[in-house]
Amino acid sequence: MLTLLPTPIGNIEDISIRALRVLEEADALLCEDTRVAKKLLRLLSERHGLNHRIDTFLSLHSHNEKELLERLDVAFFDRNVVYMSDAGMPCISDPGAMLVRWCQERGVDYTVLPGPSAFATAYAASGFLSPRFLFFGFLSHKGKAREQELREALAQRYPVVLYEAPHRLEKLLAELERHAPDREIFAAKEITKRHERFFRGTASGLKQAITGSLLKGEWVVVIAAAENAGAGSAVGAEEIAALDLPPRQKAKLLARATGRSVAECYDELLGKK
Repeated sequence: MLTLLPTPIGNIEDISIRALRVLEEADALLCEDTRVAKKLLRLLSERHGLNHRIDTFLSLHSHNEKELLERLDVAFFDRNVVYMSDAGMPCISDPGAMLVRWCQERGVDYTVLPGPSAFATAYAASGFLSPRFLFFGFLSHKGKAREQELREALAQRYPVVLYEAPHRLEKLLAELERHAPDREIFAAKEITKRHERFFRGTASGLKQAITGSLLKGEWVVVIAAAENAGAGSAVGAEEIAALDLPPRQKAKLLARATGRSVAECYDELLGKK
């Protein structure tokens, strides 16, 4: 049996009673970093009386996930096995999805515990009124891929939630100031931790407010929906049409920006060739 177990994203008091019970019943632990996992278990023992019997620790992260799963035997899961990432929910901008698929394909029983997740917490704190939002996670670090992903995020009809590292937050705000200077933005720093801070305004306003030591820490950024999404935008359509993308992918972006069908946009692109 495998249990995917979310861990606190900052405040250790966010661990659930059920998660503590599952850890006490666990025989083996799969985790991103065994050092981080053992430190968390030690803190849970000191502060919440955790008394675990885990005797096997295996590191499973984005760089070795496939290789490790090729070596694992189904019999490994005859015991109580827990997988947890360093912080937050496994499989959400963290490893774990490949492990879940592995279990599905081999008939291994698994379950997922609910728990802390930064994107849901940030959206609840954002004050945006839309009951729907889109989670984009981390954008590519640089190059055309990043620009295309950001343009896609800005074309959505619902608010978009992004993750960003502290050393790239200034870059993201500069990009947003350039591409969407009037768009409302919410930024949450170090959610649930001692230095948690919330900021709301335009990109230029946030650039002025978030400087120096305030940049340090993990960030979640929520971008307001595009006001003209689905209503058509000649400039946006022209910009998308100029992107160096396969026609099918470009047609999907055009459909989102203009409100037309993907098939119609695709036919139009082929007609222009």
